[in-house]
Amino acid sequence: MKNIATIFLLFFAVSLTFSQVDLGDKVPNFNAPDQDGTKWVLKKQLKSVEYLVIYFYPAAFTGGCTKQACSYRDQKGDLARVGAQVVGVSGDKPGTLGLFALEHQLNFTLLSDESGELATIFDVPQNEGGTINREVKGQALDLIRGTTIQRWTFILDQKGNLIYKDTEVDAVGDSGKVLEFLTSLH
Repeated sequence: MKNIATIFLLFFAVSLTFSQVDLGDKVPNFNAPDQDGTKWVLKKQLKSVEYLVIYFYPAAFTGGCTKQACSYRDQKGDLARVGAQVVGVSGDKPGTLGLFALEHQLNFTLLSDESGELATIFDVPQNEGGTINREVKGQALDLIRGTTIQRWTFILDQKGNLIYKDTEVDAVGDSGKVLEFLTSLH
C-alpha cells in the first residue's frame, strides 16, 4: 500500500511539472468563472486581443490588491492602445470579485481561482485561503477565498505564448511596468 501511495505522489508531482509554463511556452487553454459567474475561456479571449495581461493577486479588498487593480483600471486606455487586455486572478469567490469590481469601478475582467488550478498552470505559489471582514456599501460582509495566491504577472501573445513573467511584482507599479514592456514591442 505504501508503494502505491509513493507512485501516486510521484505521478502527481510529475503531472504538475508538465502543466507549468515558462517563457516562450504556449499556455494550455483554461477556463474560469469571472466576477459575474460567467465562464471565461482563454482560447476565446486570445482571438480578440494582441496581448493578454494576466495578473495574480492575493485577495480582493486588501490594500495592495486594491491599489494594483485601480492602477490597471486607470491605465486601461493606454494598455488598449498597445493591444492589451487585462485579466486579474485571485482565489476569491465570483461574488466577492463582483463586489470588488463594483466598489472600485474596475473596467476589466476578474477571474475566480478558488481551487488554485490557474495558479498551478503558471506555477504561482499559493497558501491557504481565508476569510476577511469588509464593509461594502454599508454592509459588513465575511468574504471567503479558497486560496491565497502570490502576486505574479504574465503576458501572453495572441497565439497564447508566454512572453513576459514577473515574479517580484510591486502592486502599485505593476501596470506601468507592463505598459513599458508592451510599448517596447511596438
